[in-house]
Amino acid sequence: MRVIQFESAQGARHVGVVEGECIQVVRATRSTRELALAAIRAGRSLADEVLARGCEAGPRYAELLEGGRVLPPLDHEDPAHCLISGTGLTHLGSASTRDKMHQQKAQDDATLTDTLRMFKWGVEGGKPAQGQVGAQPEWFYKGDGGIVARPGAALSMPAFAEDGGEEPELVGLYLIGDDGRPYRLGFALGNEFSDHVMERRNYLYLAHSKLRQCSFGPELRVGALPAHLAGTSRIRRGDQVVWEKAFLSGEDNMCHSLDNLEYHHFKYDQFLRPGDVHVHFFGTATLSFADGVKVQPGDRIEVSLAEFGAPLVNRLEAHQPAFAIGGVRAL
Repeated sequence: MRVIQFESAQGARHVGVVEGECIQVVRATRSTRELALAAIRAGRSLADEVLARGCEAGPRYAELLEGGRVLPPLDHEDPAHCLISGTGLTHLGSASTRDKMHQQKAQDDATLTDTLRMFKWGVEGGKPAQGQVGAQPEWFYKGDGGIVARPGAALSMPAFAEDGGEEPELVGLYLIGDDGRPYRLGFALGNEFSDHVMERRNYLYLAHSKLRQCSFGPELRVGALPAHLAGTSRIRRGDQVVWEKAFLSGEDNMCHSLDNLEYHHFKYDQFLRPGDVHVHFFGTATLSFADGVKVQPGDRIEVSLAEFGAPLVNRLEAHQPAFAIGGVRAL
């Protein structure tokens, strides 16, 4: 089952199931979060909750996408209660990609060494036996729900940014139940979007480089994740494709198990607040920046995986930040 959130022409929110050309609208449901909370409280799966509520024929999916009316597939009415985070160096090709980013001068060898060391820990201990804890991955914070751009919308690169590069990834979507336990609703396509020029200067700038917008969706894929996934990431500039590359994901192509990545996120008590939403990016192995491509304002970024339905599409735009040097006022 693949689920979306969308707006009607009048701005009313709905949840729908992707089934053919037209969306099947879930009855009396305004959000995926509301649907999931009801499923948790009833002790049944998200798919069973959809079946229990029933659906009716809705609008054409293509029209919703073209009209910019598709929302991220999971959100929170209070963006402060939606945490966006991620893990890096999780895929078998990610170390070589990161190395290419960090290859600069001889004095940067320490940066490269740390990258390879963490990757090696993942290869050796990222998939422990069932019930055991494995190696801790790289972890980063991106922001709250306010940084999420809906599918089809622009990803804004602030004026102080040195780069606005795509990162095609799988995203885990979670809700904390009334019992304080995390529940995985499913997975989505994601564009994690980072400043790779800043990160390349020094890996300790990675935290800064991640404080950018992101996008995920348009669809939430409910159920088990295939172990092998092969998708495509591309950049269009006008009518031309200026960069295109396949990317692999799924546990067969990762050096960490999903169980291990989820444990090392949700082991922190502050991430177990009932009702909160978590959007967690699982890492990438493919970047246009590593191939010497610079994404420009106006470019269209496309991420696609057949198992996730419609591709995730966003364009890049530049904007002036609202805050300037000296903008803090003393009281």
